[in-house]
Amino acid sequence: MSATTRSRTPDRLCAEAVDLARAAAEEAAAPGVVGEHSGLVSEGDRVVTHFFECKEPGYRGWRWAVTVARASRAKLVTLDETVLLPGPDALLAPEWVPWSERLRPGDMGPGDLLPTDAEDLRLEPGFTGEDEPAPNSPVSEEMAELVEAEDVEVTAGAPATLPVVPRRGSIAAVAEELGLRRARVLSRYGLHTAADRWEDTHGPKTAMAQAAPASCVSCGFLYPIGGSLGQAFGVCGNEFSPADGRVVSLAYGCGGHSEAAVMPAPPRPAPPVIDETRVDPFPLRPSPDSGSVPPAPDESSAELGHS
Repeated sequence: MSATTRSRTPDRLCAEAVDLARAAAEEAAAPGVVGEHSGLVSEGDRVVTHFFECKEPGYRGWRWAVTVARASRAKLVTLDETVLLPGPDALLAPEWVPWSERLRPGDMGPGDLLPTDAEDLRLEPGFTGEDEPAPNSPVSEEMAELVEAEDVEVTAGAPATLPVVPRRGSIAAVAEELGLRRARVLSRYGLHTAADRWEDTHGPKTAMAQAAPASCVSCGFLYPIGGSLGQAFGVCGNEFSPADGRVVSLAYGCGGHSEAAVMPAPPRPAPPVIDETRVDPFPLRPSPDSGSVPPAPDESSAELGHS
């Protein structure tokens, strides 16, 4: 038989060392939590592991495993290790999942930070000024060669009443690009009331914005909007932000800022107005020379009958 082959038959002396194994388990565990002997298994030549039931609350199905061993041609059994292991029907915790996979939209609260990975697929580098414009860009050389000189035409009627899309270069085409080809558009009053509502729900005075590390104006998840509102508002594109898909103020902010990497330093408390660390002594009795009455009786007044 090869020297590396291990016998699966338990060693007799190691198998009989139940009392030694129980004493080791009781020494490692709290009193009264080591139960009955539930079996043993041969780990190799002269190495046996004894199992004892665990009566610890919350560890249903777990077992105390005590491994004992014996040297070759020795009759003394020694202790190897003692450990608490789960059994076949043990109650185990669910498999650990990284926080980035456990997080769900809406889990972020005021003061929470969500650091963004450097290789986040939801973000890409901004324009640095070194890249050439895209081939389909209006300012690219390819598009400039295709542009044909065309005089501006004034179409009859309002753009909303036109049955077909107006030709490029006409007043109706400009209205189409600006989103004005509707019967009615938002008035200035309606624009201001909408801005006030958005400022109240996702503005700089909210609790989330007060605890944020930075504002939305520097966040990569902010999608700009056109028109005059684009100077003060944008659309949040972070799925983990409480404002995902909402119109937010540029001064708003949350813990999901794209550049959030470390927790901001907590604000230092203001110095106390009242100094409670200093003790001011107060005498229990007034000093003899603190009043207008002399401390000793006046003899001249005593002769006149004063007490």
